[in-house]
Amino acid sequence: MDATIQASAAGRAAAGTKPARDTAIDAARAGCLAVVFLLHAMMVGVSVGPGGPVLENALEGWEYLAPATWVVQIMPLFFLIGGFSGWTAWQRRRARGVDAAGFVRDRITRLVRPAVPLVAVVGLALAGLAAAGVPAEIVQTASFRIGQPLWFLAVYLGASALVPLMVRLHEWRPGVTIGALVGAVVAVDALRFATGVEALGFLNLAFVWLAMQQLGFLLADGTVDRMPVTARLRLAGCALGGLLAITLSGPYTPDLLQNLNPPTVCLVLLGTAQLALFSLVRRPLGRWAERRGPARVVASFGEWGMTMYLWHLPAFVLLAAGLLAANASFGLVLPEPLSAEWWATRPLWLLGAAAVTALAVRAFARWERGSRSSGREGDDGTGRMPRARALAGELPRVPAWFAVPAGVLGVGTALVVGFAPVPALVSLALLGVALLGARPPRLHGRAALVARVEAGMSVVGGKLIPQHQM
Repeated sequence: MDATIQASAAGRAAAGTKPARDTAIDAARAGCLAVVFLLHAMMVGVSVGPGGPVLENALEGWEYLAPATWVVQIMPLFFLIGGFSGWTAWQRRRARGVDAAGFVRDRITRLVRPAVPLVAVVGLALAGLAAAGVPAEIVQTASFRIGQPLWFLAVYLGASALVPLMVRLHEWRPGVTIGALVGAVVAVDALRFATGVEALGFLNLAFVWLAMQQLGFLLADGTVDRMPVTARLRLAGCALGGLLAITLSGPYTPDLLQNLNPPTVCLVLLGTAQLALFSLVRRPLGRWAERRGPARVVASFGEWGMTMYLWHLPAFVLLAAGLLAANASFGLVLPEPLSAEWWATRPLWLLGAAAVTALAVRAFARWERGSRSSGREGDDGTGRMPRARALAGELPRVPAWFAVPAGVLGVGTALVVGFAPVPALVSLALLGVALLGARPPRLHGRAALVARVEAGMSVVGGKLIPQHQM
C-alpha cells in the first residue's frame, strides 16, 4: 500500500496539477504592495502644534494629490491580480478533487492567521498607552490609522471565499456576470446620489471588488490575451476617457482615493484600463521577474506580503511616537507637513519607515508562513505541530460557510470600532471562530495517509517522515 500511495502522489505531480507560478502576476502584486507602502508612508504627518502632538494625514490639502491618485490608486489592479490567482488556485485544486469548502478553508487560513497577532498586539499596546496617560485623541487617531488597511482584508476574504461560485458563473456566462455586477455598481451610485444617503455607497464594497475579481478571471482564462493589441489600447483609452469625463463633469471627485470610500464606478473604469495595460506588459514583466535578483525580491513579497500590508501602519505609528519622544526629550525639529523642510526629510523618513516595518515583518511573518510551511522537524506536513494539532482536535468544528462571515466580522470589528479592549477581544473571538472553520475535516486510514504524502511526507519502512530528511 505504501508504494501505491507514493505512486498516487507522484502521478498527480507528474500530471501537472501544480503549475509554475505566473511571475508577472507575482511581480505586479509586489509592486502594488510597494505602492501602498510608499503612499501610506507619505501620508504620515507628525508634528507639534499649539495644543500638543499632532498625528495627521500629511497629504490632505496637497494640490497635486488628485492627479497623483490616478497613478497610485492600485487597488483595482490588486483585486484583478487576486481574481487571476483565485481562478488558477481553484482550477488547480478542483483538478485534484478538492471541493469548494476545502478551497475556502485554505483562503481563510492564509488571510485570517496574520490578522490575529495584529489585533492582539495593537490592542494591548494602545491600552498600555491609554493607561500611561497618553491623550485619548492621540490613542484614537493611532487606532484609526492602524485599522485603515483592514477594509482590504475583510473584503478580500469575502471575495476569495466566493471564487468557486463566481468561477461557475463566469464559465456559464462571463459577459452577463460582469454586466450584472457593473450594473449593480451604477445602481448603487445612482441611489446614493439621489437620496444623499452616503451609507448606501458601501454596498459597492461587494459589487465593485467582485467585478474587479471577475475581470481577473478574463485575464486568467486567456480572454484578454486573445484580444489584439490595438483593441486593448482602445479599451484602456475608452475607460480612461470615461473616467476623465465623469470626474470632471459629473458627481465624482477626480481624487481616486476618495472614490475608494465608498467605492464607485470610477474604480471599475480605472480597473478596466489597468487590466488592458497590464496585459500588454505582462510578458516582459514576467521575463524581468525571472531574473535572479528580481525573483528573490518578488519571492520575499509573496512569502510575507500580507504581514507587511497589515503591519506597515503600526510601524509608522511607532516611528512617529519615537519622533515625538525625541522632540520632547532633546528638541528634535519636526517640520510642518508639506513645508520645504518636510519634503527634504522624506527620504530619511522612508528609510526609517522601511527599517521599522522590516523589523515588524521579521517578528510576525511566521504567522503568515505557518499556514503554508511544511516539512519542518516535528511537522506532519500540514504546517501544524503535533501538540497544536492535538489541542485543535479537541475544539468544536465550524463549517466553512459560517467561518467566512466570522472572519469578515472579526476584521470589521477592529476596523470600525477600533482596538479598545472590548472590541479587540470580540475581534479575536470572531477570528478564532474563523480559524476553527479553516481546519480540514478529519481523515482516517488510507485517506489520511494519502493527504500526508501529498503534503510533503514520504513512507519509509512503514513510517511517515518529511521528504527533506530523506
